[in-house]
Order: sequence, then C-alpha cells, then structure tokens
Amino acid sequence: MTHEFGLFLIRYLHVISGVMWIGLLWYFNFVQIPSMGKIPDEQKPAISKVIAPEALFWFRWGAAFTVLFGLLLALMNGYIVEALTLKEPNIGIGMWLGIIMAYNVWFIIWPNQKIALGIVEAEASAKPAAGRKAMLFSRLNTMLSIPMLASMISVQNPIM
Repeated sequence: MTHEFGLFLIRYLHVISGVMWIGLLWYFNFVQIPSMGKIPDEQKPAISKVIAPEALFWFRWGAAFTVLFGLLLALMNGYIVEALTLKEPNIGIGMWLGIIMAYNVWFIIWPNQKIALGIVEAEASAKPAAGRKAMLFSRLNTMLSIPMLASMISVQNPIM
C-alpha cells in the first residue's frame, strides 16, 4: 500500500465516521428530541428502549472513530503536533472542537443517557436530570459542530 493510498483510505474512513456521528447528532437534536412530545406515551418505549440505544451505539462509536482517523490523518500528513498545539490554527481548532465534542459524547452524554433510558440502575428521580444534562450537552455539540465543520472545510478550500 502506498502512502497516498493510505492517506486516501484514512481520510475516507474519517469522513464516513464523521458523517455517521454528526448525522446522528443532528438527528437527535433536530428530529428525535423535538418529536418526543408528539409521540403518545404508550409508543415512547419504542424510542427509548429500541431506537435510542441503537442510535447511541453508532453515535458514540462514530465519534470515537472520527477522532481516531482524524488524528491518524494528521499524523500521516505530518502536522499533528502543529495542529494540537494550534500552530496550525485552521486545522487545530477543528481538531480540538472534535476532541471536545467526542469527550462530551463519551463522558457526559452517554453516561447520562444510560441513566435516562434505564440502561443502568438509578433512582427514578435521577432520570429527568440525567436526560436534561445529556440533551444540553448534545445541543452544545450541535452548536460546536458548525465551527468544527467550517474549520475542517476551510483547510481544504481556503478563501483568498
């Protein structure tokens, strides 16, 4: 395998993982959360017991693989240190936003979603607070996704 093909493959995997991650992030924030109030109570378990846990599986692994392949791509291109230390700010800001967002997914959103969805044992009174915290950090990630995507795209398409 040539270095060029390796770069192509890692970039392709980075983009595919990112599409899955950000696509699901936007699905949660623009479709699922706003629609939950319109769903009759007897139908909500279909979302909370079947669809949400499956979507959250792909959501968190999409985040992990997007960051992994992004870091590998930066390493293979020789700018990982410059990006992570913000000596390459256009790339580095996007990388740091992605890392922060992935951290939110794994260490704030997912643990709270497990409580809210009843995947782990918790008192009933803890579920609404956990659901709200997960939703707020998911909304934060949605807002961060816009400058993150703009940073990543601007590197490939500089404005004169």
